[in-house]
Amino acid sequence: MTHEQRPLGSGFGAAATAADVLAGTDLSGTNVIVTGGHVGLGLQSTRALSAAGATVTVGSRHPERAATALAGIDRVEIGQLDLLAPDSINAFAAGYVDSGRPLHILINNAGIMGGDLVRDARGYEAQFATNHLGHFQLTLALLPALRAARGARVVNVSSGGHHLCDIRWDDPHFTVGYDGMLAYGQSKTANVLFAVELDRRWSATSIRGYAVHPGIAYGTSLGPSVSDDALRAMGIIDDAGRPIIDPEHELKTPQQAASTSVFAATSPLLADIGGVYLKDNDIAPLDAGSADLTFGSAPIELAGVAPHAVNPRSAQRLWQLSETLIGGDR
Repeated sequence: MTHEQRPLGSGFGAAATAADVLAGTDLSGTNVIVTGGHVGLGLQSTRALSAAGATVTVGSRHPERAATALAGIDRVEIGQLDLLAPDSINAFAAGYVDSGRPLHILINNAGIMGGDLVRDARGYEAQFATNHLGHFQLTLALLPALRAARGARVVNVSSGGHHLCDIRWDDPHFTVGYDGMLAYGQSKTANVLFAVELDRRWSATSIRGYAVHPGIAYGTSLGPSVSDDALRAMGIIDDAGRPIIDPEHELKTPQQAASTSVFAATSPLLADIGGVYLKDNDIAPLDAGSADLTFGSAPIELAGVAPHAVNPRSAQRLWQLSETLIGGDR
């Protein structure tokens, strides 16, 4: 059993920017949280949503750095948030819930990619713990504020990298056979499955879930372990080290790459649709084909979402596993 993925024909293509998607939209009175909303795609989302009138709370491990990056952007607040630290997640969420404000949009944007094996204090593999479990705990803790909005959206920033790896049910923390990119792929699959099950559980209370593939945007600091030689071999940068921009083949500016997050968070076309994976500002089709995401290979092109990432049974299983793993950290 797999999830249906049917493109809408949104009118926005791969080259659209976050500002394009929000043109003419008034988000006055809308409260938003963006994790990692001071760097990379998160910064572009924060800028675009603020420019449309929203009030944006940015969660950051380094609030002082966030304050510098966000200087001059209207209606932005900053809170300390470390997605690897359960106490930090609880404190951030409690601070927001205790403010009494509804939360209309939550963009689970922050993430890490690849590199050597790192474990958190619980012994959990860091990419799964940061990209999925931290956001899972945060979202559950913010549920009272999401309910108070009487119509909210949760957007998980996933990646076409989910094609790399399904959930390793018997060993999600890579006690054996660690590979940085497989671990990244597992965490991105988890982002999609989380959105699918969130929507199933919470749509009756007008909280909808989405997962998005932003494309590839050079310079976002997501994958510092990837060498320039590998980036050149993939066609992401040229011989001079400059980014190659070709949005129809995944290669985007940060403003273009942030657009699908903003589209998922605000588009009226999705008013009655949830639990879907989007790319290029539309619902992506199901893509059962194999994907070669080997670093150093030719430019990456991914048509849609892998069946394993939208399997409803897997989504329910992951939710249950995630509740067990965060345990008393809620």
